[in-house]
Amino acid sequence: MLSEQSRPVIEATLPVVADNIEEIATRFYVHLFGEHPELFDGVFNRGNQAERTQQMALAGSVAVFASSLVKAPEQIPEQLLSRVAHKHASLGITPPQYDVVHDNLFWAIVDVLGDAVTPEVAAAWDEVYWLMAYALINQERGLYSARGVRAETVWREWEVVEKVQETDDVVTFRVRRTDDRLVKTSLPGQYVTANVLMPDGVRQPRQYSLTAADDGEHRQFAVKRVAGDGKPPGEVSTLLVDRVGVGDRLTLSLPFGDVVLDDSGRPVVFASAGIGIAPMAGMLSHLRTAGSHLPVTLLHADVDEKSFALRRQVIDDVGALPNASVHVWYERGPDSTLPVEVHAGRMNLDEVKLPDAAGYYLCGPVPFMQAVRSALIDRGVPPRDIQYEVFGPDLWQADFASEEMPGASDHHLPVPG
Repeated sequence: MLSEQSRPVIEATLPVVADNIEEIATRFYVHLFGEHPELFDGVFNRGNQAERTQQMALAGSVAVFASSLVKAPEQIPEQLLSRVAHKHASLGITPPQYDVVHDNLFWAIVDVLGDAVTPEVAAAWDEVYWLMAYALINQERGLYSARGVRAETVWREWEVVEKVQETDDVVTFRVRRTDDRLVKTSLPGQYVTANVLMPDGVRQPRQYSLTAADDGEHRQFAVKRVAGDGKPPGEVSTLLVDRVGVGDRLTLSLPFGDVVLDDSGRPVVFASAGIGIAPMAGMLSHLRTAGSHLPVTLLHADVDEKSFALRRQVIDDVGALPNASVHVWYERGPDSTLPVEVHAGRMNLDEVKLPDAAGYYLCGPVPFMQAVRSALIDRGVPPRDIQYEVFGPDLWQADFASEEMPGASDHHLPVPG
């Protein structure tokens, strides 16, 4: 709960902090890594730092969290923090790291705002920070406890037993455990973090959706090579796709992630584009393994059939579900060898009949998810029935739209990874 003393101070200073929050976040990270370069080893994604997506995500999270406290000072926006808590748990984040972030973040605030940071202002924003930090710490403690682990024991080694080239740039890895520790079962839709040793000796973490139900011995996930597009190519995805093979070992976290298939028993609709099919494949695999009779609709958009990763697995799983159907859109035309209904162009929900009272799951590029979500809401689907997964820092937190504050839908949760 935000105190009565701090609330008017935060309300009065929020506009100037919001106007400068991106600069604060940028200087924070520069100072943080100057003081603690070891955080690049296994904690922070240096690719996100180079592209500034991490800075944008942190900037939005602080502003939106503070705005939420001003709007409802007696509440902590738990839903807002759930995604980052899961990401932190998959990285083994510990409470002392919040002290490090605090010290460097407040250095950056003073560095940018100068004399405007009076003792009263500093105390109010300190309260906001610790409200946010303790809410995350508590959620992360609960996640570790539910898995029966400590932060430092979320990791274990797995051996690659199969590597499948799904498309020109997507590879599926099937791994098996290398010790006798119990495999903690994943929930449908969750991901693991791969902590990959790079040639320069630094470990870099990346999250990958699990694409098949666990069997007690194995896990499966897909990796898409991140293209350069004028920028350096993804260092971790390139190493995994090009250099990791059968017999090699990978360090993976326990499964985490808050976008999971619910057990309400209502119809399910999956809408994906490109590599966004990965978590959908995992959910479909879980449904097939469970012998589900739920009405299931898979909607997928891609460039063409050869670009459709995991296509044989997901079509086979859909075919094994008694009440499932699939629609596919190809930008380059409807040519297909798959036993599915194929449409030309981009996904158009007007071309399909959607079930009533369904739960919706979206994954793909943010513009794709924004368009699909808007179309669903126009058709009367309640926003609470639409979940989405973003790969990387979440720069679009759809559940907290612009009514929170100007620009709130553009920048959101901080995800070191």
